[in-house]
Amino acid sequence: MPKRVSDFRDELLADLANPAEAARYLNAALVDSNRMALVALRDVADARQMSWVAEEAGVAREALYRMLCDSGNPTLDNFLGILGAVGLKI
Repeated sequence: MPKRVSDFRDELLADLANPAEAARYLNAALVDSNRMALVALRDVADARQMSWVAEEAGVAREALYRMLCDSGNPTLDNFLGILGAVGLKI
């Protein structure tokens, strides 16, 4: 009988819905690199529903995806707006 395996991404997003877990995840990514910090912030935003985060941060959903991609480069205002939308502060 095949072993049932849960999807890692689903579990990650469920964990990141918790603000304390999201903060630890972002801190670990920031230690790694700026690029990983954007990927981690995208995961946290995904856990909170990307369209809702975009609306709360005051940016278009498509722009949010572009800002948080591997090669993204959000402005400080946008970065802080995204953090605020997911309930985090620097």
